[in-house]
Amino acid sequence: MRKLFFVISSFALLSLYTCDDGDIINVEFEFDNTFQACGTNGLVFYKTKEDPSESLSIIISSLEIADLLEVGEDNIYEGEFTLSSTNTFNYRTYSNTSLPSLFCNDVPSSEINITKDLVSTSGNVYIKTVLTEDDNDGIEAALEDINGNGNLDDDDTDGDGIPNYLDADDDGDNVLTKDEDPDQNGDGDLSDALDTDGDGIPDYLDPDDDGDGVLTRDEENQSEDNNPANDISILIADYLNPQVSTKVPAKAYREHTIIQTYVVTLTVSNFNLEVISFDTFDFGVLEDSALSTSRKVTPDPNF
Repeated sequence: MRKLFFVISSFALLSLYTCDDGDIINVEFEFDNTFQACGTNGLVFYKTKEDPSESLSIIISSLEIADLLEVGEDNIYEGEFTLSSTNTFNYRTYSNTSLPSLFCNDVPSSEINITKDLVSTSGNVYIKTVLTEDDNDGIEAALEDINGNGNLDDDDTDGDGIPNYLDADDDGDNVLTKDEDPDQNGDGDLSDALDTDGDGIPDYLDPDDDGDGVLTRDEENQSEDNNPANDISILIADYLNPQVSTKVPAKAYREHTIIQTYVVTLTVSNFNLEVISFDTFDFGVLEDSALSTSRKVTPDPNF
């Protein structure tokens, strides 16, 4: 749970606490550190809790989910918005012990009974999206910094224009990296990566896995389907068998799927919910299925 400490002026709580010198007291609310969003003509960001039943919600009338995914070349989106009569921040309490769906329904639920609705029309909202991409090849991106300079974008073992951390087939041999045992015991240490021909180059970075002089991708003796793993002449796949060195040139390369994950965070600052004020409040991280997606790319066969 993320704990939100609101400062409430004592004069607003005279029936509970009497003070003549303007002291303040803290009241603690607990909300999860995640939130949700919905809407087509503007977005509502919201979070709810029960026992007691409460909600926090922010309306930004000029936004759609797609806008949050429009990251720049640095894979970041940043937006700053001002709370107003149309962009509001609400804190609500309810008499319901169990809350129905509260937001983005065409017809509001008749079961909802709001006991308090505080609204701030002043303040600032800052939204940041960070896009992370990965090839899902079983190797942590940081471990694909082959040259060790901290820049993942210039590590491209097969020279196909796709950096290793996004390349599902790092050596361009048409056998996916995850199928070449880069981390045989799954401990994150690649020192045990499979090296079939013992040449000091692990299979996932070796374009000729069995060292027979024929590139792995050109050992498609039974079926030319851009997958040498299913071409077996003698017991094991030909690309792993130095006794089989028949060359059948590859005509194309495997399609790559790059996994995309968008992390959207929201912060509210300098707001005033009548008796509740806060300099900066971390609203949390957005949960939405639209934030997990993928893109596909196929290397040029002439690279």
